[in-house]
Amino acid sequence: MKIVKFLSLLGWQLVLSSSAGAGDQYETEILAQGLDHPWSMAYISDTQMLVTELSGELKLITDGQLRPTPIEGVPEVLFAGQGGLSEVLLHPEFEENGFVYLSFSAPDTQEPALNSLNVVRARLKGDTLVEHKTIFKSDPPRKTAAHYGARLAFMADGSLLITSGDGFNYREKAQSLDNHFGKILRVNDDGSIPVDNPFANTPGALPEIWSYGHRNLQGLVIQDDGTVFEHEHGPKGGDELNIIVPGNNYGWPAITYGIDYSGATISPFTEKVGMEQPVKYWVPSIAPSSMALYQGDMFPSWNGDLFISAMVPGDLRRLELNGEKVADEEILFPELGRIRNIIIAPDGSLIIATDGKDGKLVRVFADN
Repeated sequence: MKIVKFLSLLGWQLVLSSSAGAGDQYETEILAQGLDHPWSMAYISDTQMLVTELSGELKLITDGQLRPTPIEGVPEVLFAGQGGLSEVLLHPEFEENGFVYLSFSAPDTQEPALNSLNVVRARLKGDTLVEHKTIFKSDPPRKTAAHYGARLAFMADGSLLITSGDGFNYREKAQSLDNHFGKILRVNDDGSIPVDNPFANTPGALPEIWSYGHRNLQGLVIQDDGTVFEHEHGPKGGDELNIIVPGNNYGWPAITYGIDYSGATISPFTEKVGMEQPVKYWVPSIAPSSMALYQGDMFPSWNGDLFISAMVPGDLRRLELNGEKVADEEILFPELGRIRNIIIAPDGSLIIATDGKDGKLVRVFADN
């Protein structure tokens, strides 16, 4: 990225840049700042966007203005470690039914020292969430407040994919089918189990499991042709971009391109029969935190590209795909630091959320 001009105007910043290879010009503007660990965003109309704060509030932005009063009716969350209010996702028929899905960590109802990843469905009525229904609760509960995954994505058939991380201290369980650690789950929009899930008839397996052998799954997107891309944190190195096929084993922790944070070996193997290889991996780690597929009119040269937000050292990665392979990788916006999330706005602009207790939402738009 070549920065052409940088201005500071009335408390918000403007950057005019040239997008690599396309000759396009783009600018950035800050839509909101002072957000408490923003984590996920979802447009409910062309001019209104919901934003989750990991600390537990759901905020509304209208016409680029942040409303200070949060949405009411958000469940109580466990805000600790990496836990809190995570994903916000709209039902594919949101305009008709008003359903909003939230993923979050919460204390276990039987043993408060433990916690779990929960997903609820609620109806947005005015400024309040009503008619709550828990459609998923991870099992067994955990002692740790780390590696939740917590990403959500709807498939074309209306079923919902949920990423559930390995809980950090429970990584060996990612290879077993009797628990939710290190898995992608598939449920119907009401939480019931699709009969065609790959392990629906496997004795001893949880029928909602769709794939397994994952670590901390932070990015999840689905192409129009149904291809599911997922990325996850490695340990020290070994962050992965995967194409998910139902029923497949993605290897963690039996195979990995990373090592433990202490420097110890997790596994001496990077490949094993019956375990999938990543489409791409990063050593050293980039700490991938979210992912979006660009489909828009504002930047035609980016159509079909994957955008991955990264937190170490902090930037946005644009991956150009050639079928199921990564043909090129471009690093954008390193000046923004740790980036928590990236989504595509209805007008085709990019919306970037920076990480931390003073997080910002930054809009990237074409300079025509």
